[in-house]
Amino acid sequence: MVHSMQVIGFPESRRQSEALAQALRCPCHVLDIHHFPDGESRVTLPSSLAEHLVICRSLDHPNDKLVELLLCCKAARQNGVRRITLVAPYLCYLRQDACFHPGEVVSNRIIGEFLAALVDEVITVDAHLHRIQRLEQAIPARQAISLSAGALLGDFIAQRIKQPLVLGPDSESRQWVQAIAQGHHLEYGVADKQRLGDRQVEIRLPDLDYAGRHVVLVDDVVSTGQTLLQAVRPLQAAGAASISCLVSHALFVEDSYRRLKETGVAALWSTDSISHETNAIPLAGLLAGAVLALEGS
Repeated sequence: MVHSMQVIGFPESRRQSEALAQALRCPCHVLDIHHFPDGESRVTLPSSLAEHLVICRSLDHPNDKLVELLLCCKAARQNGVRRITLVAPYLCYLRQDACFHPGEVVSNRIIGEFLAALVDEVITVDAHLHRIQRLEQAIPARQAISLSAGALLGDFIAQRIKQPLVLGPDSESRQWVQAIAQGHHLEYGVADKQRLGDRQVEIRLPDLDYAGRHVVLVDDVVSTGQTLLQAVRPLQAAGAASISCLVSHALFVEDSYRRLKETGVAALWSTDSISHETNAIPLAGLLAGAVLALEGS
């Protein structure tokens, strides 16, 4: 059977790529990537390519991955591929959307234009947008779509915890946390966060009764873990019966995962946007739905 669509995966996202292909009912090919001693990458494409490639790769640790994506897309175009959809459940270089000091590079637009030159569409999940409201403001591709995993996270919480209190760590999370909670009529609150640096934040809890409650801290990204760490301690002091953490993107840089576990949190869960032992919520169905919705456009 000749397929018009094909999923292209990378070694670190084999499981996610194969699940996406299964949901799309199309073939999947995981690329062979070889790293030379000097750090260069050799990328080997399959000998036969479909007209429409769906490239599945989260862009955490982005600098090497972006070069390999460039090689893959350019070679695919040279071999006759007409359409490329990038499915990047975690999307990089979104935080620097303004110049705060003279000479600072506003990287989100530059990387966005880089991606738009390589692919026709970009699909991601819970893009970490700050001073822009829509992903296409950063990525001027034909389509740039940020899906919400909120419904999946809400279902997950409701199925596992009876009468949870859902808590967002900062004002940026209000709309997202509200959507998660209201889908199942869950009680929720939003903390106030003051960022003092890349690795230092202060959290002030909303005025709620935490005594004996099962609190679920939800966030879009956990990297250094400082936001969640600073929220766990006052919740414990306020008498919470248990504290769990649920995130869309489990970066967990350095020893942040160990430090969070050592605080005594009951559970740490994440979507499978980035492969990690906390993965509990698959995104293949959500992502496949978006790809199929674009197929006729």
